[in-house]
Amino acid sequence: MQMKWTAVALAALTLVACGKKEEAAAPAAAPAPTAAAPAAAPPAEMLVVKIGHVAPTSGAIAHLGKDNELGAKMAIEDLNAKGLKIGDKTAKFELLAEDDAADPKQGTAVAQKLVDSKVNGVVGHLNSGTTIPASKLYSDAGIPQISPSATNPKYTRQGFKTTFRVVADDTQLGGTLGKYAVETLKGKNIAVIDDRTAYGQGVAEEFEKAAKAAGGTIVGHEFTTDKSTDFNAILTKLKGAKPDVLFFGGMDAVGGPMLKQVKQLGMNVKFMGGDGLCTGELAKLAGDAIGEDMVVCAEAGGVDGDFKAPLDAWKTKFKEKNGVDVQIYAPYVYDAVNVLAAAMVKAGSAEPEKYLPEISKIEYKGLTGPIAFDEKGDIKNGALTLYTYKGGARTQIAVVR
Repeated sequence: MQMKWTAVALAALTLVACGKKEEAAAPAAAPAPTAAAPAAAPPAEMLVVKIGHVAPTSGAIAHLGKDNELGAKMAIEDLNAKGLKIGDKTAKFELLAEDDAADPKQGTAVAQKLVDSKVNGVVGHLNSGTTIPASKLYSDAGIPQISPSATNPKYTRQGFKTTFRVVADDTQLGGTLGKYAVETLKGKNIAVIDDRTAYGQGVAEEFEKAAKAAGGTIVGHEFTTDKSTDFNAILTKLKGAKPDVLFFGGMDAVGGPMLKQVKQLGMNVKFMGGDGLCTGELAKLAGDAIGEDMVVCAEAGGVDGDFKAPLDAWKTKFKEKNGVDVQIYAPYVYDAVNVLAAAMVKAGSAEPEKYLPEISKIEYKGLTGPIAFDEKGDIKNGALTLYTYKGGARTQIAVVR
């Protein structure tokens, strides 16, 4: 009985299986005609472009170094968003950011690190004291370097073909301030202090020469360091000479505490300085020692006319993105990165030896104004912005060229 049932079951299964096979073999209905799909385009080959950036992101002036680095990051992000093409390849820009702590030895060490990493170009360093020694390493490697803030004239007067800067130098900055001290502020007896760095000494010397040429008398020149906090001895000495103008060649981290001691000693002076002093942070560092219109300083750059509104809009975007105000040179860093990229596009190559000649010929409309370089690598017709402080805020006096 069991075997008969199994045979019947097997016969039924065979019939079912045959039915399924026949159904599978039935021809399918012809699909409706459609347009042929275009072949997928092969992905464009990507060109990785490495941009080095160096600034002091640790130490007393880290706020200035971080400001510069944020400017570089925004430039890299914007370039990548554009999908820029260099030759026939889409460029992917990468930022290699290094900290030199405003120390010349560390500056050359990180410069060598960038050279070894085969960066395509460098923006930096912030300080003249680190920029100048590092520039030889970049020159030897043939890597273009644009400084957004180093103002010592020596930087572009070493005979290197790789050095450029997008701000005016100390000859113009210190010279303008020296003339302003005598002709506008009516200073007669002028005292000078510098911090012995390449930047501080350079800008102080140029200030002193211009002040003398304008008819002022230098009643004393004292020295400190970029790490000092006690200035009573040199200020007391200068107070005896009864200056009406006191110029400081150095950075805001030293200038702020110095202003406090100027007030404590009862010195009735106009306090002047270059771009290292002329920051948004100075008012915080000096506190209530920064009287109304007491400080006059200059930024080695500046915009007016049609460039002012776009730059103001960019500064608003900077604060929205980073949660802090621009300190001073972030827009110049942004422009410097874009100048490198524009030269690469013009040359059709990111290889340093191929696009370097295009930097010398560039005519670039930047955030900070028109950018073109002279035979030394200095910006042509560089601007200066004079500032004072009112209500604890940096306030523009004028843009001069």
